[in-house]
Amino acid sequence: MRLESKVAIVTGAARGFGRAFCLRLAQEGAKVVAADILDASDTVAEIEAKGGTGLALKVDVTSEEDTLRMVEETVKRFGRVDILINNAATLYGIKLMPFYEIKPEEWDRAMAVNVKGQWLCARAVFPQMKQQGKGKIINMGSTSFIGAGGPFAHYVTSKAAVVGLTRALARELGDYGINVNTLAPGFTMTEAGHLLKTQGAGSRAGSRCFKRDEQPDDVLGAMVFLCSEESDFVTGQTMIVDGGGSFL
Repeated sequence: MRLESKVAIVTGAARGFGRAFCLRLAQEGAKVVAADILDASDTVAEIEAKGGTGLALKVDVTSEEDTLRMVEETVKRFGRVDILINNAATLYGIKLMPFYEIKPEEWDRAMAVNVKGQWLCARAVFPQMKQQGKGKIINMGSTSFIGAGGPFAHYVTSKAAVVGLTRALARELGDYGINVNTLAPGFTMTEAGHLLKTQGAGSRAGSRCFKRDEQPDDVLGAMVFLCSEESDFVTGQTMIVDGGGSFL
């Protein structure tokens, strides 16, 4: 097991990528904190049913108080934080529409969850990771920022900002032994992906080197690599996992 005894926090853990990440991290030996504004207890129940260790926390990543409490409760329960996967995002239920029809409050919500939320969570885990002299932060991006897939300009813009945030944090946190990278999947058949498909969003399968839909499991190997000691000299990078649909 590549992550034995590690402690990982995953935001947006109730469904989609977050749930898949939690289950794989536990399989690799990590103790997993499943954080979500939704109820993530089903994710933890599945982890524990398979012999793993988990903790479900209700967390709004746009709240400084919630993110600080998330780390406090993690350290209280498990003693440390080795991994943060900033996965929470507003994609589920987002409406495809031209940029001029997006309401300002919808734009602000996308930026608050997808960008500010990642910043707040990284800010919250930093003191603990600094004390440990090591840590892994993985910010969930998207290949939408390359091809400007859409129309959902607020989501695309937020994911472009994630890349900038990752690079800025990588520069600042390198002296403390903390790796910061972006994991950027393509259009994936999560619950959100299926919902977008009903609105007319294409699967992108035809434009890939591998002509099939992307599934959450396709991203798990790259995620584990970025969480493991095998990536100790990798930071500030955007790892694209989309079957060859995009090149950066």
